[in-house]
Amino acid sequence: MNVGFIGLGHMGGPMSLNLLRAGIAVTVHDLHRDAAEQQLALGATWADSPARLAAQVDVLVTMLPGPRQVEAVLLATGVAEALPAGSVWLDMSTSTPEAARNVGVVLERRGVHRLDAPVSGMAKGATDGTLQIFVGGEAAVLQRCRPLLEVMGDPERIFHVGGHGAGYTVKLMVNLLWFCHLVASAEVLTMGVKAGVDLEVLRQSLIASPAQSNFLENDVLGILERGDYDESFAMVLACKDLGLAVDLSRDVGVPVELSALVEQIYRRGKAKYGDLAGEMIPVRLYEDLAGLELRLPKGA
Repeated sequence: MNVGFIGLGHMGGPMSLNLLRAGIAVTVHDLHRDAAEQQLALGATWADSPARLAAQVDVLVTMLPGPRQVEAVLLATGVAEALPAGSVWLDMSTSTPEAARNVGVVLERRGVHRLDAPVSGMAKGATDGTLQIFVGGEAAVLQRCRPLLEVMGDPERIFHVGGHGAGYTVKLMVNLLWFCHLVASAEVLTMGVKAGVDLEVLRQSLIASPAQSNFLENDVLGILERGDYDESFAMVLACKDLGLAVDLSRDVGVPVELSALVEQIYRRGKAKYGDLAGEMIPVRLYEDLAGLELRLPKGA
């Protein structure tokens, strides 16, 4: 199977490396050829353009920042027209059903299959090959691509969530709820500590209660133990994902007052700390407002 991979950033880079380490023939392209240095060292082939890459592959994997880039690569550069009949477009970007439909019009005319398969698990999961993957599309096409997905993700956490577009929707909902957990947890931890409760006593009490969440038990520890706001996923991308989720709410006619507020809190964090600040930097907004840092004693 000849695989093409477009988009070698924080996520796509390690994902493509895992495919190469599994002995899969991979042709790569990125806006910056320097991004492919490790892939080329492992035997990848470089394509000078996205369309040239697409013309020679059985499966095209894209890992791009969002729907605008997905449509630009697939439509404006000629990729959709270049993919051979019977090939598969496997989009692992965080995108939208609408963008995929626009591309799908061309692909269906050409007899090209498609799956949306966005991922969860951050850069560490991409590096370790333990990503959670939400797949939308036909079951038969998923079976064809499953060996590739099992290299990049945890085989036990590859979920077929429905037809075309369902993968994108589930991923947006996962991100949205996680961002809501973060903002709510930041408020609660900051308020409780400001009121005089020991940080770890408060956190463990919450974990033992009906308010328990994976964020409180695991994800927030990067901040509490190391002051790490997770720069592997930048605020500009977090705000993009929140915007996509709120846009989807308009498309389906569901009012989302809380989600819209969380989006604005994130945009405030981006404005204050910069586009490249880590995705958990909204916690720092509350720390700064309260005049404290949420930190556990070393060795706690």
